[in-house]
Amino acid sequence: MTYSVAVSGASGYAGGEILRLLADHPDFEVRTVTAHANAGQPLVAVQPHLRAYTHLTLQETSAETLAGHDVVFLALPHGASGAIAAQLPDETLVIDCGADHRLERESDWAAFYGGDHHGAWSYGVPELPRLSGTQRDRLARTRRIAAPGCNASTVALSLAPGIRAGVIEDRDLVSVLAVGPSGAGKSLKAHLLASEILGSANPYSVGGVHRHIPEIAQALRWAGASEPTISFTPVLVPMSRGILATSTARIVPGTDAATVRAAWEDAYAGEQFVQLLPPGQFPRTADVLGANTALLGLAVDETAGRVVVVAAVDNLVKGTAGAAIQSANIALGIAESTGLPVNGVAP
Repeated sequence: MTYSVAVSGASGYAGGEILRLLADHPDFEVRTVTAHANAGQPLVAVQPHLRAYTHLTLQETSAETLAGHDVVFLALPHGASGAIAAQLPDETLVIDCGADHRLERESDWAAFYGGDHHGAWSYGVPELPRLSGTQRDRLARTRRIAAPGCNASTVALSLAPGIRAGVIEDRDLVSVLAVGPSGAGKSLKAHLLASEILGSANPYSVGGVHRHIPEIAQALRWAGASEPTISFTPVLVPMSRGILATSTARIVPGTDAATVRAAWEDAYAGEQFVQLLPPGQFPRTADVLGANTALLGLAVDETAGRVVVVAAVDNLVKGTAGAAIQSANIALGIAESTGLPVNGVAP
């Protein structure tokens, strides 16, 4: 069966990456692309690398334009998806790549985003360990999916195995991330100009104010944490895409290094897109460029009594578009890896 697809926000980075991956998906046919300021232009005028779509013109983003498709991807700014999604038919598979449907707690939404809270949808990180099974179990046959925040899912995948296995404490979690500016979207911003970021590393949203913090805490609660506390510091670095997240946590006293490592090995055994590297090996962002792959390296710092997990993802693929498509495959009963690359691009 071929499913008809509409992609909103098709002129942005996330929308463009969804389209790049869908071009090679045998079960999806992109029929409609929409935008806001770029409506009326040929898609390739704003996404010139997407040569498979020379026949498509960007239309206005509205529920009327998006309705009538089997699958709708919403790659819209935060706060813009909720109202449109509410107007789409229940039988349509809708994947929101913004934040509007990620958070279960209305208080978290009010504190970190503000405005109307539109409720939580099935979270689109299939491999995420939960106390019972994985998040994959909650994606089958759903028709509403919230794709993750790229930083949030990277940190959650890094720490959830240890929380679930009871080998790390859920307090005093620390994550520091090197991130590329594409995660901030395509809109022009002075602090993201090349002259501002080249040759520099710049921390932002420091001191517990980053919007992905409640999303991380939510995922860790699903894995068994009570009310986890995490110090989360992202640092903007001059690479167009990628996340390298270094997360540390206190090891539960009396737990040996082998037991710690076994928690991550057991969590991701058999997973195609989340892979734990052999002892002593750690990933680079270059290793996952263009791939729907998260690579993890793990070490036990016995002197500090902490586990150290280093994770690398492409923020636009496994962090956003790839996770969205992977989750859509599961919801529709398609082989999970369909249309998704496991291999990166080098050099």
